Amino acid sequence: MIRLLAGSGLVVWVGATLLLSARSSYSRPALAERLRPFSPGSGVTKMSGGILSVESLRDVLAPVARHAGDRLASLFGVVEPLEIRLRRIHSPLDVATFRLRQLAWSIGGLVAGGVVASLIADPAAVSILVTVGAPLMVFLLIEQKLARESEAWQRTLEAELPVIGEQLAMLLNAGYSLGSALSRISGSGHGCAATDLKNVVNRTRYGLSEAQALREWSELARVESVHRLVSVLALNTEAADLGRLVSAESRSARRDLHRRTLETIERRAQQVWVPVTVATLVPGVILIAVPFLAALKLFSNA
Repeated sequence: MIRLLAGSGLVVWVGATLLLSARSSYSRPALAERLRPFSPGSGVTKMSGGILSVESLRDVLAPVARHAGDRLASLFGVVEPLEIRLRRIHSPLDVATFRLRQLAWSIGGLVAGGVVASLIADPAAVSILVTVGAPLMVFLLIEQKLARESEAWQRTLEAELPVIGEQLAMLLNAGYSLGSALSRISGSGHGCAATDLKNVVNRTRYGLSEAQALREWSELARVESVHRLVSVLALNTEAADLGRLVSAESRSARRDLHRRTLETIERRAQQVWVPVTVATLVPGVILIAVPFLAALKLFSNA
């Protein structure tokens, strides 16, 4: 009992120290931090915490959480880097923040699993399985949630791309340059493709060429129709009839999307017949088995 109270008091003390250190009224900044705003040529910057603070704890745990999370995800078959998936869905979190949150939820799952294992009166192997499996399940659920969001973004982007290509073709045929057409579409749209094109336009404003910014978008999206459209748009400085080429590529992307939609509909239509077939076969087997068993009984008595 004394050890439990001592451990609980230590946890409460560390938690209270970290929470209070995040408040400027309780943490005393260093002398260099207080004098930095008054030094010539330096602006006012945010003062960092002390030695034991939330920021220092994050700086220590972030590399460990990132390395451990990447290794554990690769063990379960996750090949695509986390940074690409976060950038693809335009998440406000960076890799370190995502892994730290994932670590925090996993620790919560470990605590919950330990509590459940202490309450159930099962063998030690089951308790260990519950304790170890709970944080692992939480980790995989968070990883799966991000994977589903990334795949949903790719599917939506693929569905929106034919319309975006047709709009680009109309603007190019109307006399717009490629950069002006991208800016107009990104400013007037609100979907996944328009959001990605906003990043493309911002990258061109930072100094990249249009071809380089579009190529970055293609590598980040990893969608076949986007790759083909970017390959056509890369001919901007070479082709005189770029609008016609983009229009033809948009029609091709629409045909591919239509074909995949029909395949999905046919597949689901076939899946409907699975329970019908099972429901029909089971009574039929029973009706056939009854006279068959009766005939076997008759021959055995004879």
